[in-house]
Amino acid sequence: MCGRFTSLFSPELLTTIKDNFEVTPPESLEPRYNIAPTQLTWVIRNEGDYNLMTRMKWGLVPFWAKDVKIGNQLINARSETVGEKPAFRSSIKSKRCIIPATGFYEWLRVGDMKQPNYIRMADGGLMAFAGIWDQWHPSGDEMVLETFSILTTSANELLAQIHDRMPVILSPDSYDLRLNKDMHDPKLLQHLYLPYPANQLSMYQVSPLVNSPRNHGPECIEQKSLQHVP
Repeated sequence: MCGRFTSLFSPELLTTIKDNFEVTPPESLEPRYNIAPTQLTWVIRNEGDYNLMTRMKWGLVPFWAKDVKIGNQLINARSETVGEKPAFRSSIKSKRCIIPATGFYEWLRVGDMKQPNYIRMADGGLMAFAGIWDQWHPSGDEMVLETFSILTTSANELLAQIHDRMPVILSPDSYDLRLNKDMHDPKLLQHLYLPYPANQLSMYQVSPLVNSPRNHGPECIEQKSLQHVP
């Protein structure tokens, strides 16, 4: 799964985002070391003739929902069954998105404790999660709430050491297809949801500070000790 992630965009990574998605990100983005569900973060979606980079709330609230709290349980969507679930099947057809990130956290249970680990691209590059989004209109209110979920897939050899799931990480050559609004058959996109190659990621243990979303400084990603990398 994916329950926390980071967005630490250097000027070089902002250029990567601009070049790959043809969007103009803010000149400087506040570093986010511990993005948690229900928080706002940057998401890229297609508007037909152009891509748009905008902020959305993490935790998808379907357009038909009666209560916004449903989003608290819909932070992830299994890529294998996303087209079958009532909360997701509309979005996977026409409201696909990409969440730019620089890494994510996953926990390994050790006895009664959970040890957090940080996973990032081995070359320090952009990590692009496959996502879906939706708009929710509160009854009697003109406000529109835009929310998203991150797709997950089975773990690769690296992540399998600590968990059986991982977020779907997209390769740059799949960005355009993923965002293509004319692609309405979700089955034609399933090949994008394979586990990301283990040798292109790195993983290491970090402090339990990240367990609380109130902690959001650089100490969250400080290396505690290296995990074995296959």
